Amino acid sequence: MLYNSIHPGKVWLDTKGERIQAHGGSILYHDNRFYWYGENKEKSQSEYEIWHWGVRLYSSTDLYNWEDEGIICFPEPDNPDSPMHPTSKMDRPHIIYNEKNKRFVMWMKIMAELPYIMVALSDSIHGPFVLSHKIQPQGFGVGDFDLVKDPETGKAVIIFERVHSSLIVMDLNDDYTNVTDHYTEHMVKGRPPYVREAPAVFRKDNKWYLFTSGTTAKFPNPTETAVADSLHGPWTELGITHVNDTKKTSFDSQISAVLQHPKHPSLYIAIADRWLIDLKPDLPDMIKVFDSWFDPKKEDLISKDIRLLTAKNTAMADYVWLPVLFREDGTPELRWMDEWKIEDFI
Repeated sequence: MLYNSIHPGKVWLDTKGERIQAHGGSILYHDNRFYWYGENKEKSQSEYEIWHWGVRLYSSTDLYNWEDEGIICFPEPDNPDSPMHPTSKMDRPHIIYNEKNKRFVMWMKIMAELPYIMVALSDSIHGPFVLSHKIQPQGFGVGDFDLVKDPETGKAVIIFERVHSSLIVMDLNDDYTNVTDHYTEHMVKGRPPYVREAPAVFRKDNKWYLFTSGTTAKFPNPTETAVADSLHGPWTELGITHVNDTKKTSFDSQISAVLQHPKHPSLYIAIADRWLIDLKPDLPDMIKVFDSWFDPKKEDLISKDIRLLTAKNTAMADYVWLPVLFREDGTPELRWMDEWKIEDFI
């Protein structure tokens, strides 16, 4: 099947006719091709049994039709101690390319007792990425994160949720394989669901923009936008991102990355997952519901209630890609579209 447009929230198949498995993903443009990679959930009929099956890669020239390039960081089902064991909660891989040594550096969040980053290296975007080392930045537990490179200086940062606390922006070293000791802290919110996670950063007109979601696991909630002159802030919060989002669920999705089109730089695309397609019931205001699920003295979701709401079959999760629109004052916003074409926004 060939596509000539994007259909947010609909089943998206690769060129072989299989569901695309690139969840919590990002897109890297390299050698005139788009590479979309993310968590391979093909065996995750229940996340309580199998969380992932490695990191999968797809390539495209038009952003509509995606060729399966295979698994680039492999699961290790025979090693229960490995961060790549299928029951290990590996999340949100990000790849950053080092032009100096021509090496691709992958960072992955591993949700252990104290969540950390696992780094894997490859000389090719096609992998295989080989596990290298673990990072516990300044001893912090690492939640959802984004890797951001300044196009002018080549310097890069990681921006991550300090688990159930705040957002941290921390400089990377020159080869992007580790952090430095320089960091700043932002958006101290106290506890879930108010703590911001799933940061997705992009740059426009010499300003940095940040999309984040609240901390409600894979259940959707309102996305908020912030802006800053520098990656280290200060960040000014601009309010809710999705326009006419009557359910307050970011159109039932969570943003994982924002792509600035390399050939049409005025076009920005929000890349998002619709993690749960079987929510029961259809909740009109997730924030109120989740607020009742948190004990002020504990920061854990009540798992039995979660199980009642969904089977968490993320193998069937879909994607919600939307163009980022900008108001006259420059504030970004997202509006629902049943179908859209890249050509209409360039």
